[in-house]
Amino acid sequence: MTASHSDSLVVLFGATAGAYGAKLGSDERELILLVWQVVDLPSKKVGTLHKSLVKADNLELSDQCREVTGLTPEGLGKAEPLDRVLQQFIQLVSSDLKVFGRNSYTLCSDGQLLIRQVLHPETSKKNFLLSDCFYSFYDLRKEFHTCYPSSAAVKDQTIKTMAEYLGLGTDEAEEDFGVWQVKTMVAIIFSMLSENCDHIFTNPEIVKYKYETGPCSKSETVDSETVIRARGLPWQSSDQDIARFFKGLNIAKGGVALCLNAQGRRNGEALVRFVSSEQRDLALERHKHHMGSRYIEVYKATGEEFLKIAGGTSNEVAQFLSKENQVIIRMRGLPFTATQEDVLGFLGPECPVTGGKEGLLFVKYPDGRPTGDAFVLFSCEEYAQNALKKHKEILGKRYIELFRSTAAEVQQVLNRYMSTPLIPTLPTPIIPVIPPPYTIATGSIRDCVRLRGLPYTAGIDDILDFMGDATADIKPHGVHMVLNQQGRPSGDAFIQMKSADKAFMVAQKCHKKMMKDRYVEVFQCSGEEMNFVLMGGTLNRSGLSPPPCLSPPAYAAFQTAAVIPAEAALYQPQALLPTARTPQASAAAPPAVTYYPAQAAQLYMNYTAYYPSPPVSPTTVGYLAAPPGAVAAAAATATHTPLLPQPGALVRMQGLPYNTGMKEILSFFQGYQLHKDSILMLYNFSGQPSGEALVTFPSLDLAKKAVAEKNGQLLGGCCVELLLV
Repeated sequence: MTASHSDSLVVLFGATAGAYGAKLGSDERELILLVWQVVDLPSKKVGTLHKSLVKADNLELSDQCREVTGLTPEGLGKAEPLDRVLQQFIQLVSSDLKVFGRNSYTLCSDGQLLIRQVLHPETSKKNFLLSDCFYSFYDLRKEFHTCYPSSAAVKDQTIKTMAEYLGLGTDEAEEDFGVWQVKTMVAIIFSMLSENCDHIFTNPEIVKYKYETGPCSKSETVDSETVIRARGLPWQSSDQDIARFFKGLNIAKGGVALCLNAQGRRNGEALVRFVSSEQRDLALERHKHHMGSRYIEVYKATGEEFLKIAGGTSNEVAQFLSKENQVIIRMRGLPFTATQEDVLGFLGPECPVTGGKEGLLFVKYPDGRPTGDAFVLFSCEEYAQNALKKHKEILGKRYIELFRSTAAEVQQVLNRYMSTPLIPTLPTPIIPVIPPPYTIATGSIRDCVRLRGLPYTAGIDDILDFMGDATADIKPHGVHMVLNQQGRPSGDAFIQMKSADKAFMVAQKCHKKMMKDRYVEVFQCSGEEMNFVLMGGTLNRSGLSPPPCLSPPAYAAFQTAAVIPAEAALYQPQALLPTARTPQASAAAPPAVTYYPAQAAQLYMNYTAYYPSPPVSPTTVGYLAAPPGAVAAAAATATHTPLLPQPGALVRMQGLPYNTGMKEILSFFQGYQLHKDSILMLYNFSGQPSGEALVTFPSLDLAKKAVAEKNGQLLGGCCVELLLV
């Protein structure tokens, strides 16, 4: 048992098979040693000192561990596993307490690491529960600093420095490893209990039992020192899975925000908000720890990023999420005609929805059209599990996908669908021509350099510092940061130098030079190569690979990279309709036009981020570049006009098997006067089929007929949905 103020402390010390000291637990190595002793505070007496070896699953010891602890794999092989050692710990502590007539105690450890970074993560991975006593403890370093304010800062304290401050013996060689540490910690506690200090242990550190869900408002203030970004998550991960990965650390209520891509699907990243900067710093130490077989990258993030993902302003969403401690399930692929009664009937009596219809939230476009997504609240895990068993069952003519979700995902999906249409128009503040002094380089002259491996926090100022004296040889506005598909720094940048010689010199001088804690590779390249990469191509030892968003015949048409703000990620459906084919149209590609943000920020987004891609022929790439007449008209009227004419009508296909090709679609629409150039397959950010396609019909009547006759029919075993765009 534990209490906010206990009569007894259990002084606890441990070691793992890997790192020691300030890096304890940072390498995911297992616990191999526990040493403890009961201290009765009123009588200032101690119980028996216990030392227990722990048999790890992996008995390989690091060199540091062997040197510091003196333990061997042979000795550990005879020990008990962790679950049995912890059972013995509880029994022996209870027995020692009876001697003093006590029944409550609180753990006391040297810092946070043993409890938060070793015991909780390891027991979570091994799927057994820790006793309640491990959810509150005293951090001896913090208590010591409170008692002796003139001592070293908490983060700089060790058992040895605390003992030296009090003038206690510090010869570790006199005792076995772990025994000296516990005896010294006990001596420090007794010094703090002396008449000079009369310290009282009253406010223990708390480890949260479970993660609490809840909404987040955009009006909240989120401290950037409490937020991290986790990358490489399995796509099916829930907020509870992420909380389990950070077991032992206190995540703020509603502090897990799963990130979504432009199609509303999870992209393997999450933003996590902790209750304090101390907890955030401990989370950063779990960089490249494993979730199952995958390692997870952990980086610093900002409060602004967290609010962008998790914050919401909708009263409807706030009301939906006002019921706390609910399990949220996301339904995807609902028929657009589905009603609340249909969804409740689909779920059935075995998984009752909290509040009935009030526990359903349908996601809609701004014009009120349903998106096919909905969120459902369940009051307990059992009901949610029953609902998940219905994954891919049929409702109407469609199979329904069900996933665990989070409050942050609800906010994110609603924000995305309600703030912008599916294929929004290009915003008007874009200036269609870059002034001559800032023209992006073209040609084969190797007067540019590419920086690869930049820290994700690096800005233009950091690059200029990195370049040193060579900054004088950079062309005006010649630093171009490259963003990834999510609009964040990709770790790459291009720099235009005043000459090829200057580019050669800076590549020689700066290659593999350190920036912050990373070395940066610097390569000489041409303006043409720079533009190919900015357009989504790759540049490596094998040479150039064309951008995946442009078909090879159209590639030469884009000698100049387009610069587009993140808001212009999607384009009008009219831009996807092919022009009439004429010999002149096929012989001459449309002239390229460079778009430049009004604020002149040199930030590039790889064209693979833009949806849909890739076009199917040179005549359909016009949505990336407008003819001069269209540009002039746009500049004159300050409104966006379709980039291509609009013959025929466009139908969107959803729910296609991922291996569907043009032949299968032509066969599906046999008799509707289509040919292969009428079909545009859509791809996701990874270049994989998205299960969707756009089909151009010769006339609106024919398109309507196709939707009426073919909607809901099977193609390759999947029910295909047709929508008139």
